[in-house]
Amino acid sequence: MRRMAGESRNSRLQRQVVELILDRGLGPGAPLPTEAELTAGLGVSRNSVREALKALQALDIVEIRHGHGTYVGRASLTPLVDGLTFRTLTRHAGDPGALAGILQIREVLEEGLVGRAAETLTEAQLRRLERIVARMEAARLAGRPFPELDRAFHELLYAPLGNALVPELLGVFWTVFSRVARARGWTDDPAPGTTVGRHRDIVTALRARDVAGARRAMAVHFRGIEARAAQESRGVG
Repeated sequence: MRRMAGESRNSRLQRQVVELILDRGLGPGAPLPTEAELTAGLGVSRNSVREALKALQALDIVEIRHGHGTYVGRASLTPLVDGLTFRTLTRHAGDPGALAGILQIREVLEEGLVGRAAETLTEAQLRRLERIVARMEAARLAGRPFPELDRAFHELLYAPLGNALVPELLGVFWTVFSRVARARGWTDDPAPGTTVGRHRDIVTALRARDVAGARRAMAVHFRGIEARAAQESRGVG
Protein backbone atom coordinates (compact mmCIF):
# COMPACT_ATOMS: atom_id res chain seq x y z
CA MET A 1 0.00 0.00 0.00
CA ARG A 2 1.64 3.22 -1.20
CA ARG A 3 2.06 5.94 1.39
CA MET A 4 0.46 9.24 0.41
CA ALA A 5 2.65 12.36 0.43
CA GLY A 6 2.60 14.12 3.78
CA GLU A 7 0.60 11.33 5.42
CA SER A 8 1.67 10.51 8.97
CA ARG A 9 2.17 6.95 10.15
CA ASN A 10 -0.85 7.22 12.42
CA SER A 11 -3.04 8.56 9.61
CA ARG A 12 -1.86 5.77 7.34
CA LEU A 13 -2.73 3.15 9.96
CA GLN A 14 -6.16 4.71 10.46
CA ARG A 15 -6.77 4.52 6.74
CA GLN A 16 -5.67 0.89 6.66
CA VAL A 17 -8.04 -0.06 9.46
CA VAL A 18 -10.90 1.72 7.68
CA GLU A 19 -10.05 -0.09 4.46
CA LEU A 20 -10.04 -3.39 6.35
CA ILE A 21 -13.55 -2.66 7.68
CA LEU A 22 -14.80 -1.79 4.21
CA ASP A 23 -13.05 -4.67 2.45
CA ARG A 24 -14.56 -7.18 4.87
CA GLY A 25 -18.00 -5.56 4.74
CA LEU A 26 -18.15 -5.15 8.52
CA GLY A 27 -21.17 -3.27 9.85
CA PRO A 28 -21.72 -1.35 13.10
CA GLY A 29 -21.15 -3.58 16.11
CA ALA A 30 -19.09 -6.17 14.22
CA PRO A 31 -15.87 -7.24 16.00
CA LEU A 32 -12.53 -6.17 14.58
CA PRO A 33 -9.42 -8.35 14.57
CA THR A 34 -7.55 -8.33 17.88
CA GLU A 35 -4.66 -5.95 18.51
CA ALA A 36 -2.26 -8.85 18.02
CA GLU A 37 -3.85 -9.73 14.67
CA LEU A 38 -3.78 -6.11 13.51
CA THR A 39 -0.17 -5.77 14.63
CA ALA A 40 0.84 -8.81 12.62
CA GLY A 41 -1.32 -7.98 9.63
CA LEU A 42 -0.23 -4.36 9.34
CA GLY A 43 3.39 -4.94 10.28
CA VAL A 44 3.52 -2.31 13.01
CA SER A 45 3.89 -2.20 16.79
CA ARG A 46 1.03 -2.75 19.19
CA ASN A 47 1.37 0.81 20.48
CA SER A 48 0.96 2.13 16.93
CA VAL A 49 -2.19 0.06 16.51
CA ARG A 50 -3.57 1.35 19.81
CA GLU A 51 -2.92 4.98 18.83
CA ALA A 52 -4.66 4.50 15.50
CA LEU A 53 -7.65 2.81 17.13
CA LYS A 54 -7.97 5.58 19.72
CA ALA A 55 -8.01 8.17 16.94
CA LEU A 56 -10.70 6.21 15.09
CA GLN A 57 -12.69 5.90 18.30
CA ALA A 58 -12.75 9.70 18.57
CA LEU A 59 -14.35 9.70 15.11
CA ASP A 60 -16.86 7.04 16.19
CA ILE A 61 -15.54 4.72 13.48
CA VAL A 62 -14.52 2.10 16.01
CA GLU A 63 -15.66 1.39 19.55
CA ILE A 64 -13.16 0.12 22.10
CA ARG A 65 -14.81 -1.98 24.80
CA HIS A 66 -12.19 -2.52 27.46
CA GLY A 67 -11.91 -6.16 28.37
CA HIS A 68 -14.02 -7.22 25.38
CA GLY A 69 -12.27 -6.00 22.24
CA THR A 70 -12.73 -3.47 19.47
CA TYR A 71 -15.85 -3.19 17.32
CA VAL A 72 -17.02 -1.20 14.34
CA GLY A 73 -18.59 2.05 15.57
CA ARG A 74 -21.80 3.76 14.53
CA ALA A 75 -19.95 6.47 12.57
CA SER A 76 -22.29 9.09 14.03
CA LEU A 77 -21.96 12.80 13.33
CA THR A 78 -20.98 13.61 16.93
CA PRO A 79 -17.37 14.42 15.96
CA LEU A 80 -18.71 16.88 13.38
CA VAL A 81 -20.81 18.58 16.08
CA ASP A 82 -17.79 18.92 18.35
CA GLY A 83 -15.56 20.19 15.56
CA LEU A 84 -18.03 22.78 14.27
CA THR A 85 -18.81 23.98 17.80
CA PHE A 86 -15.11 24.44 18.55
CA ARG A 87 -14.50 26.12 15.19
CA THR A 88 -17.35 28.57 15.80
CA LEU A 89 -16.48 29.36 19.41
CA THR A 90 -12.85 30.09 18.55
CA ARG A 91 -14.00 32.90 16.28
CA HIS A 92 -14.16 36.33 17.91
CA ALA A 93 -17.28 36.59 20.08
CA GLY A 94 -18.41 39.74 18.28
CA ASP A 95 -17.93 38.36 14.79
CA PRO A 96 -21.39 38.31 13.16
CA GLY A 97 -20.13 35.73 10.68
CA ALA A 98 -19.24 33.16 13.33
CA LEU A 99 -22.43 31.19 12.68
CA ALA A 100 -23.22 32.54 9.23
CA GLY A 101 -21.59 29.67 7.36
CA ILE A 102 -23.42 27.00 9.34
CA LEU A 103 -26.76 28.79 9.02
CA GLN A 104 -26.29 29.23 5.28
CA ILE A 105 -25.64 25.51 4.80
CA ARG A 106 -28.70 24.60 6.83
CA GLU A 107 -30.76 27.15 4.89
CA VAL A 108 -29.74 25.71 1.52
CA LEU A 109 -30.49 22.20 2.79
CA GLU A 110 -33.92 23.05 4.15
CA GLU A 111 -35.01 25.24 1.24
CA GLY A 112 -34.25 22.37 -1.09
CA LEU A 113 -35.91 19.72 1.03
CA VAL A 114 -39.06 21.66 1.92
CA GLY A 115 -40.12 21.51 -1.75
CA ARG A 116 -40.00 17.74 -1.66
CA ALA A 117 -41.82 17.71 1.66
CA ALA A 118 -44.61 19.79 0.12
CA GLU A 119 -45.24 16.98 -2.34
CA THR A 120 -45.09 14.09 0.12
CA LEU A 121 -46.64 15.23 3.41
CA THR A 122 -49.88 13.46 4.26
CA GLU A 123 -52.94 15.08 5.81
CA ALA A 124 -52.10 13.45 9.14
CA GLN A 125 -48.57 14.82 9.04
CA LEU A 126 -49.81 18.30 8.17
CA ARG A 127 -52.14 18.18 11.16
CA ARG A 128 -49.23 17.19 13.39
CA LEU A 129 -47.23 20.17 12.13
CA GLU A 130 -50.20 22.44 12.84
CA ARG A 131 -50.46 21.04 16.36
CA ILE A 132 -46.78 21.79 16.97
CA VAL A 133 -47.32 25.38 15.81
CA ALA A 134 -50.33 25.62 18.16
CA ARG A 135 -48.16 24.41 21.04
CA MET A 136 -45.54 27.02 20.11
CA GLU A 137 -48.23 29.70 20.33
CA ALA A 138 -49.42 28.39 23.69
CA ALA A 139 -45.85 28.44 25.01
CA ARG A 140 -45.39 31.99 23.72
CA LEU A 141 -48.55 33.17 25.47
CA ALA A 142 -47.35 31.53 28.68
CA GLY A 143 -43.98 33.25 28.37
CA ARG A 144 -42.08 29.99 27.90
CA PRO A 145 -39.31 29.44 25.33
CA PHE A 146 -40.01 26.62 22.88
CA PRO A 147 -36.74 25.55 21.21
CA GLU A 148 -37.59 21.85 21.46
CA LEU A 149 -40.92 22.40 19.70
CA ASP A 150 -39.07 24.31 16.99
CA ARG A 151 -36.68 21.40 16.55
CA ALA A 152 -39.52 18.87 16.53
CA PHE A 153 -41.24 20.89 13.78
CA HIS A 154 -38.25 20.67 11.46
CA GLU A 155 -37.63 16.99 12.20
CA LEU A 156 -41.25 16.09 11.49
CA LEU A 157 -41.27 18.22 8.35
CA TYR A 158 -38.72 16.00 6.61
CA ALA A 159 -39.62 12.63 8.13
CA PRO A 160 -41.75 11.64 5.08
CA LEU A 161 -38.67 11.81 2.85
CA GLY A 162 -37.36 8.64 4.47
CA ASN A 163 -33.74 9.86 4.39
CA ALA A 164 -32.09 8.97 7.70
CA LEU A 165 -29.19 11.34 7.05
CA VAL A 166 -31.43 14.42 6.89
CA PRO A 167 -32.43 14.51 10.60
CA GLU A 168 -28.84 13.72 11.56
CA LEU A 169 -27.47 16.66 9.58
CA LEU A 170 -30.18 19.01 10.82
CA GLY A 171 -29.43 17.82 14.34
CA VAL A 172 -25.78 18.74 13.85
CA PHE A 173 -26.60 22.32 12.87
CA TRP A 174 -29.22 22.63 15.59
CA THR A 175 -26.92 21.35 18.33
CA VAL A 176 -24.02 23.57 17.26
CA PHE A 177 -26.26 26.66 17.27
CA SER A 178 -27.62 25.76 20.73
CA ARG A 179 -24.16 25.13 22.19
CA VAL A 180 -22.78 28.38 20.83
CA ALA A 181 -25.81 30.31 22.08
CA ARG A 182 -25.40 28.88 25.58
CA ALA A 183 -21.64 29.45 25.62
CA ARG A 184 -22.07 33.07 24.58
CA GLY A 185 -24.94 33.72 26.99
CA TRP A 186 -27.39 34.68 24.29
CA THR A 187 -30.92 35.53 25.32
CA ASP A 188 -34.07 33.60 24.46
CA ASP A 189 -35.82 34.37 21.18
CA PRO A 190 -36.52 38.13 21.34
CA ALA A 191 -39.50 37.85 18.97
CA PRO A 192 -41.29 34.55 19.69
CA GLY A 193 -44.49 35.77 18.05
CA THR A 194 -42.65 36.32 14.78
CA THR A 195 -41.08 32.87 15.05
CA VAL A 196 -44.48 31.25 15.52
CA GLY A 197 -45.86 33.18 12.57
CA ARG A 198 -43.05 32.09 10.28
CA HIS A 199 -43.62 28.44 11.11
CA ARG A 200 -47.34 28.93 10.52
CA ASP A 201 -46.56 30.44 7.11
CA ILE A 202 -44.51 27.36 6.21
CA VAL A 203 -47.40 25.05 7.12
CA THR A 204 -49.88 27.20 5.20
CA ALA A 205 -47.79 26.89 2.04
CA LEU A 206 -47.34 23.17 2.59
CA ARG A 207 -51.05 22.62 3.00
CA ALA A 208 -51.63 24.43 -0.30
CA ARG A 209 -48.95 22.23 -1.93
CA ASP A 210 -47.28 25.50 -2.88
CA VAL A 211 -43.65 24.48 -3.40
CA ALA A 212 -42.41 27.96 -4.28
CA GLY A 213 -44.36 29.46 -1.37
CA ALA A 214 -42.93 26.91 1.07
CA ARG A 215 -39.41 27.74 -0.09
CA ARG A 216 -40.06 31.47 0.28
CA ALA A 217 -41.48 30.97 3.77
CA MET A 218 -38.45 28.92 4.75
CA ALA A 219 -36.10 31.58 3.36
CA VAL A 220 -37.87 34.28 5.39
CA HIS A 221 -37.58 32.08 8.48
CA PHE A 222 -33.83 31.79 8.02
CA ARG A 223 -33.40 35.50 7.38
CA GLY A 224 -34.80 35.95 10.89
CA ILE A 225 -32.44 33.40 12.42
CA GLU A 226 -29.43 34.98 10.72
CA ALA A 227 -30.49 38.48 11.80
CA ARG A 228 -30.87 37.31 15.39
CA ALA A 229 -27.43 35.67 15.38
CA ALA A 230 -25.85 38.86 14.00
CA GLN A 231 -27.67 40.97 16.58
CA GLU A 232 -26.60 38.75 19.48
CA SER A 233 -22.99 38.78 18.25
CA ARG A 234 -22.99 42.57 18.33
CA GLY A 235 -24.42 42.54 21.83
CA VAL A 236 -27.50 44.48 20.77
CA GLY A 237 -30.52 43.94 22.98
